[in-house]
Amino acid sequence: MRIQLMTDGGSDIPKRLNETLDIRVVPLYLRFRDEEYKAGVTMNLEAFYQKMAETDELPQSSAPSPNDFYEAYKQISPDTPIIMLSISKGLSITYENAVLAKNMLLEEEPDRQIEVINSKTASCGLSLLLHEAKTKIDENYTSEQLVNHLYERIEQTNTLFVLKTLDNLILGGRLDRVKGTIAKTLNIKPLMRGSDEGTIEVTEKVRGDKKSIRRFVEQIDEYTKNVEDKIITMTHCNAEDRARKVLADIQERYPFKDAYLTDMGPLIATYAGEGGLVISFFKN
Repeated sequence: MRIQLMTDGGSDIPKRLNETLDIRVVPLYLRFRDEEYKAGVTMNLEAFYQKMAETDELPQSSAPSPNDFYEAYKQISPDTPIIMLSISKGLSITYENAVLAKNMLLEEEPDRQIEVINSKTASCGLSLLLHEAKTKIDENYTSEQLVNHLYERIEQTNTLFVLKTLDNLILGGRLDRVKGTIAKTLNIKPLMRGSDEGTIEVTEKVRGDKKSIRRFVEQIDEYTKNVEDKIITMTHCNAEDRARKVLADIQERYPFKDAYLTDMGPLIATYAGEGGLVISFFKN
């Protein structure tokens, strides 16, 4: 049975995974001062990083509109079930817009099968779930079986973050300037994770980049076991060499079955800042 997977611009899908997936991505919007772009459509990642380097202001991001989702759903054959994996409801209104669009289309075509799922994660967490979805589609799961499985897997998803700089958090108003200045002076690096509700919470504050990376790697053992049967996904903010080194350290310590690495998209990169890293893996 054919199932159409969809996601939004809050996901970061590695090229190697994307080549094996038939997936539709509904892009988000970015505004730099008076110019608005569609991420990945009218502005690619290279141009985004260049813009970030040229300006002292962070771009404003906005979710795809209900009409964007409606048009994306309409492009899929009415006979094909759609599973839309959305960025966490705790981070964006994207999920609500995707649901509104679903209801709009169902009023016209009530026989459509569309499931909009709050992933409670973002970035490489979504690519982890998309990889899982592909695996189960290859095992001939029905749409209903896959939906139920993904809801279970979402509760097993760990998404961990480490930042190299606090500059973007301060610029974006996510961190008070006074506290941010103190933290920068003390060389504080926050470790964060996706909470059970799908928000982002600080778990530790570590002094120094090397120590923060060491804890970033060490804490994997606190969240999962038996990694030989699991994959790990990682995204980085304009820091491929740093990411490859950290991922190599992770794989040396934890023998994951496979690992996927890709650039962080604009939504997460805007706040993570240069050198920021995200990893995702399943608990069980």
